[in-house]
Amino acid sequence: MATINDLVLVYIDDKPGFYARVEDIIPDVKPGWWQVSLLVLTFPLQVFTWILDEQQLEGADFTMGGTPLRLEDLVSPVELERIEKEKSEKERALKARREGPAPKVISLLDRKKK
Repeated sequence: MATINDLVLVYIDDKPGFYARVEDIIPDVKPGWWQVSLLVLTFPLQVFTWILDEQQLEGADFTMGGTPLRLEDLVSPVELERIEKEKSEKERALKARREGPAPKVISLLDRKKK
């Protein structure tokens, strides 16, 4: 679900339309609906306020004036890389715990000295 300061891609007619940042989400007078302020990243910058429900904030399709629209949360490639790195480190640690401690290495040189 899109929250404040998230970047979203707005699809228009199932095609990427524009990027926007969610500036504010406040309750609408109608229960279950929200006034969502979007900073549209175009030149010049514009601010739209759309009234959306929870499902639409989560990426469900909706229409405005008969035009199909959809919001898609964007995740930075840097953030995706960090998540993948954390995931692989956790998997490595879990595998090490399952296999137990590493076997002890005995030096043959040390053994000859005794």
